[in-house]
Amino acid sequence: QVQLVESGGGSVQAGGSLRLSCEPAPGNMISLKDMGWHRQVPGNQRELVASITKDGGTNYADLVKNRFTISRAYAKNATILHMDNLEEKDTGTYYCNARYGPGGYSSAWGQGTQVTVSS
Repeated sequence: QVQLVESGGGSVQAGGSLRLSCEPAPGNMISLKDMGWHRQVPGNQRELVASITKDGGTNYADLVKNRFTISRAYAKNATILHMDNLEEKDTGTYYCNARYGPGGYSSAWGQGTQVTVSS
């Protein structure tokens, strides 16, 4: 089972910024295909925030467009989510997801990193 590790979460005031990082746990040397970040609030389903393809194509949820930027650090098989102008609505647990294996049918998740934005 492939494990992903997220980092960079924390508590910030509205208007602040955070940088989330996600990469495979040590020993999980595998080529990842599409990757993405999902946000979850207790009691709700995980919602896609941003995604990036193996080739670097990006997609964003409407609520974070022009505020968040997703990128890849190919050397470390990692994905980065730069979050600017954070708002209270961005609060939640952010989970990293990646597809791998034949056809990209396998999916890996991290344990999540908490982001709390207050006004």
